[in-house]
Amino acid sequence: MKKLSAPRRVAEMLRVDHAGEYGAVAIYRGQQAVFGRSPATAPIAAQLAEMEAEEQKHLAAFDQLLVEREVRPTAMTPLWNVAGYGLGVVTALMGEKAAHACTEAVETVIEQHYDTQAKEVAETEPELAATFREFREDELHHRDTAIEGGAHDAPGYPVLSRLIRAGCHAAIRITERI
Repeated sequence: MKKLSAPRRVAEMLRVDHAGEYGAVAIYRGQQAVFGRSPATAPIAAQLAEMEAEEQKHLAAFDQLLVEREVRPTAMTPLWNVAGYGLGVVTALMGEKAAHACTEAVETVIEQHYDTQAKEVAETEPELAATFREFREDELHHRDTAIEGGAHDAPGYPVLSRLIRAGCHAAIRITERI
């Protein structure tokens, strides 16, 4: 049975999550474009490709949910694509640890975001809450991988991390509305 138009708050959640996964794919692609050029960085490029594949799975799920629930995607998608890819390229050019710092910052915001959403819809939308929890676990794995890869040792880590987290929070707020 097809669900019709999602309630406003759920529509916001789905729009934001779709955009976030779209942005994550763009970040990982930007990083791979840099790291995939050299045999010396092939291991991190392969690791990023694995994380991108998980983000692609999330994106496909949100693509389907948007259609099923008749929720429009954000009008900001082209901007988030460029911004995500650019962030990926820039952090990769700064080095592997900076790329990991980017992943750690983004995934920290996103896993907290999914956790909040799962709690918010746990009683009214248990299947959606389960999806949020499942995807949160993947994001936690990405974050932990980045920390193990030296995210906290990146040049200027505190500033880089704060800027990226602030950008993620701003993107969430904008995407809820546009």
